[in-house]
Amino acid sequence: MNIQMVDLKRQYLKIKPEIDQAIQEVLNSTQFILGKKVTDFEKNAAEYLGVKYAIGVANGTDALQIAMMALGIGKDDEVITTPFTFVATTETIVMLGARPVYVDIDPATFNINPEKIREKITSRTKAILPVHLYGNPSEMDEILRLAKEYNLFVIEDSAQAFGAEYKNRKVCTFGDVACISFFPSKNLGCYGDGGMVVTNNEEIQQKVRMIASHGSKVRYVHEILGMNSRLDALQAAILNVKLKYIDEWNQKRNEFAKIYTEKLSSIKQVKTPETRNYVKHIFHQYTIRVENREELQKFLSTKNIPTAIHYPIPLHLQPAFRGFADEGSLPESELAAKQVLSLPMHPDLLEEEIDYITNSIKEFYS
Repeated sequence: MNIQMVDLKRQYLKIKPEIDQAIQEVLNSTQFILGKKVTDFEKNAAEYLGVKYAIGVANGTDALQIAMMALGIGKDDEVITTPFTFVATTETIVMLGARPVYVDIDPATFNINPEKIREKITSRTKAILPVHLYGNPSEMDEILRLAKEYNLFVIEDSAQAFGAEYKNRKVCTFGDVACISFFPSKNLGCYGDGGMVVTNNEEIQQKVRMIASHGSKVRYVHEILGMNSRLDALQAAILNVKLKYIDEWNQKRNEFAKIYTEKLSSIKQVKTPETRNYVKHIFHQYTIRVENREELQKFLSTKNIPTAIHYPIPLHLQPAFRGFADEGSLPESELAAKQVLSLPMHPDLLEEEIDYITNSIKEFYS
């Protein structure tokens, strides 16, 4: 079997005529930066999510940085977030001179534990930055209540959660601003780097557009400090094609997750993901907790089954970010980093592949 963590080749072959045509249209137009393909995708993405404004940018990391810049987050401000996520979440906070303040995760969901946020709020706190990790929405009701009580911004890191829902409402629509990644392996991914900032606030969207274009509204007039971060037309054209399929693909991921869970739930050394009945988890990753992870991973490798660890080192223990929290102060995040293992997950999986993967895990623990 040729099992892939994410099989972009299978996906491409299924929609090849549409993708090829979209790319050819861009080549024929020779309009590679901004233009109609980008504005069309921005409009379509905004309509899909149910937000007023969607601004394409170069990647998900830029989306986070630009969003924080648009909110005025900078030197000595504090941003409350999770240590159990991809580095970009913290990287962008620190790059702006602000300070990440970590709150431990809920072990059931891997997301920031809202019950622990209040104790971390200080006079310097400017925003709460929840991450919808693995495509599982954070507990937004309590986060929004706290933000309102303390007059804080909410920035949704939706890099892994395009199409996920919390209480019948899509993520990206709860915060003051939300940030999306279109990295190729994402549920909605392009064929290179790409990202997006979305908001319902007109002033924020104007600032985001200016910052992403060197701080300029009028060419060669630079009103504020900005950067160069644009979603190019080729990627927008590809994303416009894929957007039509995102609900179908997310549904397939959900179906495969249920099959995984059914087949693995009898193994006492494995804990399957928890899905709460008021969220739509889109399973960007199907991530389990396991005993003897390294040995299991090696065993699966001998059977040509790929796996991944998302993420092996919590951000507060990364060498580049030492000093923001002590080792041992975030025990749930530290424990999760030692136990999590992501299995192959994409909408073109075959049930016989899932059978082979789950039977191999059973064999290891038998």
